Amino acid sequence: MKYFLSSTLLVAGLAIAAPVTDIFERQATCAALPSGYSYTKNEAKLPDPFTNVAGTAITKKDDWPCRKKEIWDLMAKYELGDKPTPEKTTGTVSSSSISVTVNDKGKTITFSAKVSLPNSGTAPYPMVILVGGASLPIPAGVGTITFNNDDMGAQSGSGSRGKGKFFDLYGSGHSAGSTTAWAWGISRIIDVIEQDTSGKIDVKRLGVTGCSRNGKGAFIAGAMDDRIALTLPQESGSGGAACWRISASEDKAGKKIQTAKELVGENPWFGKALDTNAADPTRMPVDHHMLAAMIVPRGLLVIENNIDWLGPVSTTGCMRAGKAIYKALGVDDNMGFSEVPGHSHCQFPSSQQPELTAFINKFLKGGSDSTAGVDKSDQTSVKASTYADWTTTVLT
Repeated sequence: MKYFLSSTLLVAGLAIAAPVTDIFERQATCAALPSGYSYTKNEAKLPDPFTNVAGTAITKKDDWPCRKKEIWDLMAKYELGDKPTPEKTTGTVSSSSISVTVNDKGKTITFSAKVSLPNSGTAPYPMVILVGGASLPIPAGVGTITFNNDDMGAQSGSGSRGKGKFFDLYGSGHSAGSTTAWAWGISRIIDVIEQDTSGKIDVKRLGVTGCSRNGKGAFIAGAMDDRIALTLPQESGSGGAACWRISASEDKAGKKIQTAKELVGENPWFGKALDTNAADPTRMPVDHHMLAAMIVPRGLLVIENNIDWLGPVSTTGCMRAGKAIYKALGVDDNMGFSEVPGHSHCQFPSSQQPELTAFINKFLKGGSDSTAGVDKSDQTSVKASTYADWTTTVLT
């Protein structure tokens, strides 16, 4: 399995640029999952992000990149499927669109994304990639790239598995679910932005967002490509900000909440591998606090709503566990969680505007806004420690 490995390495608690040679040398030293690896536990608590598959505790920042890659491998094996690296990606960037051509193993696909450059500011501009469209207010000085995710990987019921341009290229039986196909398509858009010499878009200041099912996709896209500076999943619920295990426990307690078991029958958002353990997620070595682990140390603001189906207890407990991972890496302020009740699904309330503004200013506009202490939820009694028996200390 291939990945675009981080262009940042954690040194002394800071994210700093690293030469490409350093990136690939670090990748080369990371061991693959053991051949035939199988998780044999039934663990009701959230898996420990700081213990690797060999049972070794991760206590140093230098050991984190390889643990992060291992988490990527586990997520691919147990729920997301493979995200392949194509042989060739080319395209063009204009003021109104990005065109993409991808060649791999004798097959070719083409697609495009709509570009709206900002009316103010100076190029190259920061941009937010919109998965399926926008429901968050995008401020002046920041442009948008609208990505037709349904075209890349269908989500029109369980019978739509294996349909879309990603599957035209890799086959309808490919292990990826639709969200991984979307993440792959977004990565190809970023490839073209990297290659472009017109100076319209700043590849170092890219964000991604989407709401509800597209929020799941935005979260996963941010987790799968380290070139995304800011990930803004909105009301993603199950399969996004909620943890499978916590949602299952809430379901057993009588809550009307989407679980993994229900989700896999609704749409092919995840790889077929998830079907095996959807009824009992305690049999997986991963859960969705580990999506946050895949994004650290980059910017992450998780925006949620108090709607039973989304699982406010699950999203709060899961993302507080995610924040503990950021804290251990010394970048606690780079992740925020905001769950606010009293509004319709995907209708962004003004009460969440301050944190959204701060994160966009800091990670996309180069501002000095503080993103410290963004942990807002009406689920005041929910703690990560209720669902996780691992303790967090700052890695040295």
